[in-house]
Amino acid sequence: MAFIAHPDRRPVLVAGASSGIGEATARWMAARGYPVALAARRVDKLADLAAEITEAGGEAVAVRLDVTDADSVTAAVAEAQQALGALEIVVIGAGDLAIGRSYEITAEEFASQVNIHLTGAFRVYRAIIGQMIERRRGDVVFIGSDVAAHPRPWQAAYVAAKSGLDGLVDVIQLELEGTGVRAGIVRPGQTLTGMGMNMDQATTEAMLNDWIKYGLARHGNFMTPDHLAQAVHSMVTVPRGAHMKAVDVEAEGALGT
Repeated sequence: MAFIAHPDRRPVLVAGASSGIGEATARWMAARGYPVALAARRVDKLADLAAEITEAGGEAVAVRLDVTDADSVTAAVAEAQQALGALEIVVIGAGDLAIGRSYEITAEEFASQVNIHLTGAFRVYRAIIGQMIERRRGDVVFIGSDVAAHPRPWQAAYVAAKSGLDGLVDVIQLELEGTGVRAGIVRPGQTLTGMGMNMDQATTEAMLNDWIKYGLARHGNFMTPDHLAQAVHSMVTVPRGAHMKAVDVEAEGALGT
């Protein structure tokens, strides 16, 4: 059976669109003609972004989404589809970053990171996957992290959650084979976003010194969220019949003199 080609109109839901990689992805997709549902907890910020996109000639709607709340996820998907039509692309990247050594953080702090980055991602996936399978097309993109392959000190909970996400996506890809629905994961390296920017100077220095000690800080260059937005766009625009399953995006080292 021939693959169903991408339709001309491909509504996108971006979970975590209020800042960082999610915001950049929403802007990038909207600028290329995709109707975009901006989903996150900070609806006021989303409303401002939706207004910017609309004023620039794009199509966007702001919807409240808390990935830790199953009812919120269901409501956000329904609201997005009522406004834009059936979702053809879903980008799942909502999250924050809690820092602390594994022997200092609490079980509650650990569980919170897993709930946001892993279980939260699954909630969004589960809310939209059934209808995609029925249509025999659709793209789901998870935002992972290179910490799954290169764990960093002070990020035990985040590393565990993102490693779990890698495993989840591996299973999803196997189970979706033959359905017409594609799932992929984009794994960013060090990127300038708002995550972790609430740390005090002493904690930041201690963490970075540990990274250097274990050879995890090769250089000081960081990517911008736009680099990751381009990776997401590349993944979902691959023509039908091919499947870009994973993309690792790392910051280039500075040019030598």
